[in-house]
Amino acid sequence: MVTVDVAALDYEGRGVARVEGKAVFVEGALPGETVAIETLRRKPTWDLARTVRIDVAAADRVAPRCPHFGVCGGCTLQHASPSLQVAAKQRSLEDALARIGRVTPATLLPPIHGPTWGYRTRARLSVRHVAKKGGVLVGFHERKSSYVADMRECHVLPPRISALLPRLRELVGALTIRDRLPQVEVAVGARLDAPGVELVVLVLRVLDPPTPEDDAQLRAFAADHDVSLWLQPGGPGSAAPLEGNAPALAYAIPEFGITMPFSPTEFTQVNPQINEVLVRRAIGLLDPRQGERAADFFCGLGNFTLPIARRGAEVVGIEGSDATVRRARENAAFNGLAASTRFETANLFAATAESIAPLLPLDKVLIDPPREGAVELAKALPPAIDERSPRRIVYVSCNPATLARDAAVLVHDRGYALAAAGVVNMFPHTAHVESLALFTRDG
Repeated sequence: MVTVDVAALDYEGRGVARVEGKAVFVEGALPGETVAIETLRRKPTWDLARTVRIDVAAADRVAPRCPHFGVCGGCTLQHASPSLQVAAKQRSLEDALARIGRVTPATLLPPIHGPTWGYRTRARLSVRHVAKKGGVLVGFHERKSSYVADMRECHVLPPRISALLPRLRELVGALTIRDRLPQVEVAVGARLDAPGVELVVLVLRVLDPPTPEDDAQLRAFAADHDVSLWLQPGGPGSAAPLEGNAPALAYAIPEFGITMPFSPTEFTQVNPQINEVLVRRAIGLLDPRQGERAADFFCGLGNFTLPIARRGAEVVGIEGSDATVRRARENAAFNGLAASTRFETANLFAATAESIAPLLPLDKVLIDPPREGAVELAKALPPAIDERSPRRIVYVSCNPATLARDAAVLVHDRGYALAAAGVVNMFPHTAHVESLALFTRDG
């Protein structure tokens, strides 16, 4: 064993140390600690190790709340205080911008953070029937493994969902199709017809149809636990409620008077409280105004599009899925914003100056891509000196590395200034870094 001093956290939540100048990534270690390590893997330029003894503990080390921490792969940072988690994510963002993008924001935005437990209203739980472990397992995968963790509780899920995990195990174990049910998707929101009433939807991925006996057990479970059960025999679009008259899901963005209906298999942010603050911050930075022309690229269901329209701008939302675009149009109509919005389907990963030109001129642009980022879109936007180019671009990111790469294009190639950037702690106790940045053409 070797003893090392840990200097930082990496983008996966591992401690970073150096041994004879070589980087060592240490699982379970925090900045400021002195730990004894066991090397797990050696590479030419770095090693991977795990903590076997803590000689000097960090002041920000805390006792993990979950008994499954360390085995379950759902969380990697429960041993770090919330303040350390946020600070580490801020450093990760700044480092990526400097190292990859060669840019520095003029202003660092205060981090957006909120409740650290029970926040995850969306989750995809794996299901496996494992006789050697006593039956059916329902939960996240084990860390760095395809095995399903033997979970009895989960503190990042709402308490009601955490308490249902043992009951779900019993339910699936009693079904004849228990070996043909690999996944349960969780979606918690409000009832569209009763906004103050919580609705829990569980979508069961079924490779074979339930038998009549199975169907009876599923209906009894739904009634006993006040949940809505859906069955998904194929792709996400095949999901349908077990009860034909099941209530619909929705979430709200109250500051903008927006109610967003959604299907349990459609993408929405997992942390609704943080999403409200994120939308407020993004719209504040974008500053859309009456009569302006705006675009929301990777618009999804309209999470940012509709608040932009509510501020008076005319906005076009672009997304790659026809089904998502249909839902966005429905949501715009539901909120009385159909006249000031339009939605189009396009592959933004193949964006070119020619494909973007029909949208110009634009006053404001919001970009909210998946982890792959939006480098082709960044290249396709007109340079800042072009009078057709947006005066402000707000970029919402779920990957600091691709944000930094795209920031390099916007700053060094397109001529924008990186006016501000900051992190959003959408996923407490994980190393996942959500962030947003403001680019301006006038410095």
